[in-house]
Amino acid sequence: MNRIEYIRSAEKDYHDYCYDNYRLFEKGSWLNKPVKMVMDQLQLFAENESLSVLDLGSGVGRNSIPIAQHIKKGKVVCVDLLNSAIDKLKQYSNEFGVSGLIQTVRSDIADYTIQKEDFNYIVAVSSLEHLDSEETFEKVVQQMAKGTKVNGINCIIVNSNLTETLLESNEKLEALMEINLTTEEMLTKLHDLYGDGWEVINELVKPLDYQIVRNEKPVLLSTDAITFVVRKTRSI
Repeated sequence: MNRIEYIRSAEKDYHDYCYDNYRLFEKGSWLNKPVKMVMDQLQLFAENESLSVLDLGSGVGRNSIPIAQHIKKGKVVCVDLLNSAIDKLKQYSNEFGVSGLIQTVRSDIADYTIQKEDFNYIVAVSSLEHLDSEETFEKVVQQMAKGTKVNGINCIIVNSNLTETLLESNEKLEALMEINLTTEEMLTKLHDLYGDGWEVINELVKPLDYQIVRNEKPVLLSTDAITFVVRKTRSI
């Protein structure tokens, strides 16, 4: 098993555990509510009667289900690699009455083809850093940019400067993240990828610490969570 396969196996185990043990929108985990920044951008589409939304790395619908509840008309395409996520998302979309708007796609986000100017709003929350290389990262972001309609929004939340520490011994572990750039490197990359034809409407770096489980042991994960929101000002 190579490094990428090992990381993805560990991440699958972690997410499968969360999806099996925590219900969507119940307190006790990061699934308890949508990301505020993701939801806040919907006010910029107040004049749109219908919205086309893409959620890359949707998980079980933490953001996509509230988005669907908000827009009422259009589509929310949800792409995720894990069968457990897609199965739960279908269940929850029925439970919360938005199955008519939710479209599920089981795929690595690197393999999902985004048609030119197909979406008003593209969301990628804690998913782009799980791509297999910086080259793939750049390819996916370029596809996101091309797939966005004029006046559309891309909302990216991506981790950088990630470290993992075994709590019982304070031992530093290898950070199990496919792409782990410094915060400065990640911000430079994002600004380069969203150049002419885009305007930055929100940029924020927030240091975060939270406890996860690796090999049944508690681990402190520390990261800089970068929020990067941009609007497309012209066709490119």
